[in-house]
Amino acid sequence: MSRTAVVLFNLGGPDSPQAVRPFLRNLFSDPAILQVPGPVRWVLARLISRRRDKAAQAIYAHLGGRSPLLPNTQAQAAALQAALQAPGEEVRCFIAMRYWHPFTEQAVAEVTAFAPDRIVLLPLYPQFSTTTTGSSVTAWTAAAAQAGLQVPTHTVCCYPSEAGFIAAMAGLVRPAYDAAAAHGTPRVLFSAHGLPKKVVERGDPYQHQCERTAAALAAALQIPGLDWLNSYQSRVGPLEWIGPATDAEIERAGRDGVPVVVVPIAFVSEHSETLVELGIEYRHLAQECGVPYFAVVPTVGDDPAFINGLAGLVHASLQRPGLCSQNGGRLCPAGFTGCPQR
Repeated sequence: MSRTAVVLFNLGGPDSPQAVRPFLRNLFSDPAILQVPGPVRWVLARLISRRRDKAAQAIYAHLGGRSPLLPNTQAQAAALQAALQAPGEEVRCFIAMRYWHPFTEQAVAEVTAFAPDRIVLLPLYPQFSTTTTGSSVTAWTAAAAQAGLQVPTHTVCCYPSEAGFIAAMAGLVRPAYDAAAAHGTPRVLFSAHGLPKKVVERGDPYQHQCERTAAALAAALQIPGLDWLNSYQSRVGPLEWIGPATDAEIERAGRDGVPVVVVPIAFVSEHSETLVELGIEYRHLAQECGVPYFAVVPTVGDDPAFINGLAGLVHASLQRPGLCSQNGGRLCPAGFTGCPQR
């Protein structure tokens, strides 16, 4: 019987109030996040995590003091593992979080103990970025080498418009849109976590892939004359970030007097950016701005269409050495030097 290990990459999140500051320190210690020399990054990570601790504590207090990301990811892993089982093959899913438990090193140890014949690295980030999937792959490669884990490894780099992912989202958007339509013609904001503009200017394909997701989802909804756009949330610090900003678009919708449906397109699990930033802070902003109706669509979670789409990606990746996108080859135009299939 052959053995396949599927490793799910995700961000991770604090599991207690005491974990908030070290989680932030780990995040800002990542050279993919703070692209400055190591000693400077070390100092900045501690400074930023200390300064942001109080605000982050308040955010996680809305969630019971902890992130729901791990239990959400565990549910996805269980569903995917069940979907991948086949006669003569044992498939086991593992979780490697980037900034909090279970860390990459723990996942490497668990995979080593499983003794697989092959490994598939599967990010729970549909759109590739050097700051998310790129960082997770780098961490895995280093930890696997340190542990002496030498097994044929296949990597799914991105799936911004994979059919199951899009179908799962469309199924969640449509009822929210129909409810909003009772209050006027809705404006749909396909909202993704932002990036500093300089990261994209260096060739990171994330924004391009978010635009692919938004366009594919708008088409899948099949709503004539759909009023939609791709926007970005979660700005941090003084740098210029990619736009348009989701909060600015909510303010514009208030001036236009139209209902708003916000769809988180870069998140497949609920966490602080969906439940607090969108669900609480932006809802309050919408009320202040006079938006007549405001809805936030849930993430895809373990929706069967999404899980079946992930299973298809795993199967497809096993047919190719190294990297595999949703269609096997490179998705990004040649100008995006940050594409892993460059």
